[in-house]
This record gives sequence, structure tokens and C-alpha cells, in this order.
Amino acid sequence: MKLKTLLIIKAVVCLGFGPLLLFFPGPILNLLGTSFGPGAALTAREYGAALFGNLFLTWLSRNSEDSVARRAIIWHLFIYDAIALVVVLIIQLSGGLNVLGWGIVAVYLFFTISFGYFLLPKNISK
Repeated sequence: MKLKTLLIIKAVVCLGFGPLLLFFPGPILNLLGTSFGPGAALTAREYGAALFGNLFLTWLSRNSEDSVARRAIIWHLFIYDAIALVVVLIIQLSGGLNVLGWGIVAVYLFFTISFGYFLLPKNISK
């Protein structure tokens, strides 16, 4: 897979979930089997905003050439997805989400491995 394709996939995923979490956090959190309250609403909406940021980062950088900036973007996305993977996995294993939570774990695992692949020296310029 080319980096451009991966960045587009990430942008589409962020477009799919960012607006939902920003504007409709209650139904999404209820679907995932977790409780909804003011704290959860704040966290979900902030997460939705973060997804919008990742959406624009990935979409606008999809055509970038090999550079220090592009490598920084790959590092950012790798670190972001790796931390999110650990956090969501802990929440899932503690029973904080229903079975749909495993889908979120899978998405973060996919992006962590994929962006990690592009950090390997032989793949950085692809």
C-alpha cells in the first residue's frame, strides 16, 4: 500500500467518526455500551475535534513528497494511533465497551502497524 492510500483511508475514517462524536456523542457512546453524561460528552466532543484535526492533516498531506515534514506527520500519526490503541485496549479489556469496542481496537491496530511500516528506513520514501 502506498502512503497516499493510507492517508486517504485515515481521512475517511476520521470523516466518518469525527462529526458523529462532535455533534451526536450520546447515541455513539450508547451504541458502544458505555454511559453518557457531561464528562463523557466533553471527552467525546474533544475526541471528535481531534479526529477533525487528523482528517485535515491526512487529507492535506496525502500528496506530500518525501521530506522532514512528511516524516514528522507519519511519526505523529504513528504515536497518536499507538497511544490510542493502548488506551482503547485497556478500556475494552476492563469491560468499558461492548463487543463493538473490538472494532475500534482493530482500527487503531491497523493504523499503528501501517504507519509504523512507513517509519522503516526502506519504506519512508514510498
